[in-house]
Amino acid sequence: MAQGKNQRLRFKRRRNGQTDYKRRMKLLRGNVPRAVVRVSNTQVTCQLVEFGTGGDKILSSVTGRILVDNYKWPSDISRKSVPATYLAGLALAKNAISAGYKEAILDIGLAASSPGSRVFAALRGMVDGGLDIPHGKSVLPDDDRINGTHISDTLAKSVKATKKAIEGAKK
Repeated sequence: MAQGKNQRLRFKRRRNGQTDYKRRMKLLRGNVPRAVVRVSNTQVTCQLVEFGTGGDKILSSVTGRILVDNYKWPSDISRKSVPATYLAGLALAKNAISAGYKEAILDIGLAASSPGSRVFAALRGMVDGGLDIPHGKSVLPDDDRINGTHISDTLAKSVKATKKAIEGAKK
């Protein structure tokens, strides 16, 4: 560990590999709310976050649990799959637009930026929901993965029903 008088100790979140401060500063310079997507072991969390001097302020939040409770997502189906992350992004966009936010910038944290991944499925949901987020079309997953037909046909029906519930909820 750094112990000499000329050695400087890095921030704890940087030492633990939790925050890339250089990337965070680039995101904060734009004065635009961040669309934060995090995938845990059990579910996805999508948030619209605004920077403040006293700390970040969460403007809107949608989790996989909210999909089950409010939008008819079956409780026995994964809340972190590609279709679930797409629907969480769609629900976040609807909530953010109804709260008066029209644009954001994607913050994926330390997640790998693989084209077609769950993070980009949430991005596609946000863009389909009406949020203006800068992105490239090549990273978005295709329709079969979004609709869940690559998993099963019953999941595709659940995706359609949940999408209808989300679009009908906030008008």
